[in-house]
Amino acid sequence: MHSIVVENKAINEDFQEILNYSHFWNWLPDWNIVKGIYNVFPDSYSVLTPFAYTYLEELIRTTTSDYGIRISENTNKPIGMKLINLAIKENNDVEYLKLLEEYKKYFKKSSPLDSGNNRNSVNHGYTHPRGWTKESFETLIHDIARISKYSKF
Repeated sequence: MHSIVVENKAINEDFQEILNYSHFWNWLPDWNIVKGIYNVFPDSYSVLTPFAYTYLEELIRTTTSDYGIRISENTNKPIGMKLINLAIKENNDVEYLKLLEEYKKYFKKSSPLDSGNNRNSVNHGYTHPRGWTKESFETLIHDIARISKYSKF
């Protein structure tokens, strides 16, 4: 089986920006793997998307007072829109606040109709894999790259 290597300069620049700001021990090794997998297997976006969503949420969490609190200490950990709103409340960088407002699009609230056929639902909202495309994955990666410099890992 031969694999095709993606030579997409823009996505690789986005991956590099994410790598530049990722937590060295907790996230950097995984992002290197994600980049490698995606470059060799561009159809892998469907299995890489949940990881990217998880990272986006954790990156935003680093900019809040909730970051670093063990789950056992905080059973009401803010997720989704609550996390976005906490980050908006606790930060004052105008550009970062604009990005947070824009990124609310990634934190849709699940409805009762979403249950059942949603193997990839995530804590911050409903994300059905039928809606994922190569383009939506690359947009998510680009958006993570844009917000990466604000992380406080």
